[in-house]
Amino acid sequence: MMKDHHVYLDYAASTPVDSRVVESMLPYFSQIYGNSSSAHHHGRQAEAALERARERVAGALNCMPEEIVFTSCGSESDNLALRGAALAAHQQRNAKRILITPVEHHAVSHTAAQLQELLGFEVEFMPVDAHGMLQVEQAARMLNLDTALVSAIYANNEIGTINPIAELGRLCRERGIPFHSDAVQAGAYLPLDVQKLNVDLMSLGAHKFYGPKGVGVLYIRRGTSLLPHLTGGSQEMGLRAGTHNIPYIVGLAEALTLAQSEREARGQTLRALRDELIHQVLTHIPDASLTGHPQERLPNHASFVFAGVDGNKLLIALDIEGFSCSSGSACKTGDPKPSGVLLALGLPPAVALGSLRITLGSNTTAADLERLIPVLVGTVERLRQLENASPVA
Repeated sequence: MMKDHHVYLDYAASTPVDSRVVESMLPYFSQIYGNSSSAHHHGRQAEAALERARERVAGALNCMPEEIVFTSCGSESDNLALRGAALAAHQQRNAKRILITPVEHHAVSHTAAQLQELLGFEVEFMPVDAHGMLQVEQAARMLNLDTALVSAIYANNEIGTINPIAELGRLCRERGIPFHSDAVQAGAYLPLDVQKLNVDLMSLGAHKFYGPKGVGVLYIRRGTSLLPHLTGGSQEMGLRAGTHNIPYIVGLAEALTLAQSEREARGQTLRALRDELIHQVLTHIPDASLTGHPQERLPNHASFVFAGVDGNKLLIALDIEGFSCSSGSACKTGDPKPSGVLLALGLPPAVALGSLRITLGSNTTAADLERLIPVLVGTVERLRQLENASPVA
C-alpha cells in the first residue's frame, strides 16, 4: 500500500520551485504581460524585466549580459551549443571533429551522434576513469586543428562525478578550439564563474536549482561563433528566435542568484546527510558499490549498483514503500537497457542494470534517510531472493 508520507529523493531529476522564486514570477503573468519585442509601454516593461534578468544571470556567472542567451531548458542550450558551434567551425575552417566524453547527458551525446550521422562530423570520445572522471592529459593529446568543438560535462547527472573542466578549457583556449560544458547539474552546488572555468559555452536549466521548468541559459563567450538553430525573429542576438517567456526568465534569474549565494551552506548540510547515507548503504547491503567519484562528486548525490538486482524493480518497490528515487538519468527510467554512463565505467551490463540514484535536496531530512535505510536493505534482499528462487516445476 502506498505510504501516506512519500519522500522525494530525486532532486537531480527536478526540484520544487522555491517560494521566493514563485513570488518573483507572479507579476509577470497578469500585471506586466506585454511582448518584450513590442515598442509600446507594455512591451518596454517586459523588455526591462528581461534585461534585468539577463544582468542578474551575468552577475552570477561573472560575464557580460550580452553573453547570456535564454532558452527553453538545459537540453536546448546543449543543442544550440553543439550544433551552433560545430556548424560554425565547419563553415569557417572546415573542422569536422567533435570531442565529447562517454558520460555526457543525451542532450549532448545524441546531438553529436546526429551531427555525425547526417552531416559527416567525426565524433570521438575523450577517456574517463572507473569513476567517470575525465582524463585531461589523455584528452589533450586528442586536440588538433581539425577539432570543431570539445564538450565535457561539469557534474554528471547519473553518478555525480565532478570533472576538472577548467583544465581542459584552458588547453582548448590555447589551441583556439571552442569548449562547451553541460553544467545543468552544477547550478545549485558548484561555482559557475565562467572566467575561472575557462568555458566558451555553458548550459544551465532552471528546474535543477529550484527554478521553473521550461527555461534555460546558454552562456556564449564573446567572439565564439555560433549558427542559430531556431530562426525567425531577432530575439537573443538572432541565435534563438521566439517570444520571450518573461515570467520564467525572471524566475530563472532569481533562482540562480539564490542558488549561487546559498550554495555553500546548502552543500555543507546535504554533504553530511549524503555521506551518512552512503556509509549506511555500503555497510548494510552486501555486494553494493558506489558509482562515481568517492570525493569529487555533487554534495547531494549518492549512486549505487547492487549485484543481482533489477534496478527498475527496485524503483517500483521503493515507490510502493513511499520513496521516489531514480535509476540514473530521469530520461533512462523504465528503459531495460544498461545505462551507457555506467557501461563507460567498465561495469558489466548485468551489474549496470542494478543501479539506484538517490539525490537529496531542500526538503530532505535525516529522519527521511533513517526511514529509507531499513526499507532499502530489506527490498534489495527480497529482490535478490526472488531473482535466485528456483522456478516452479
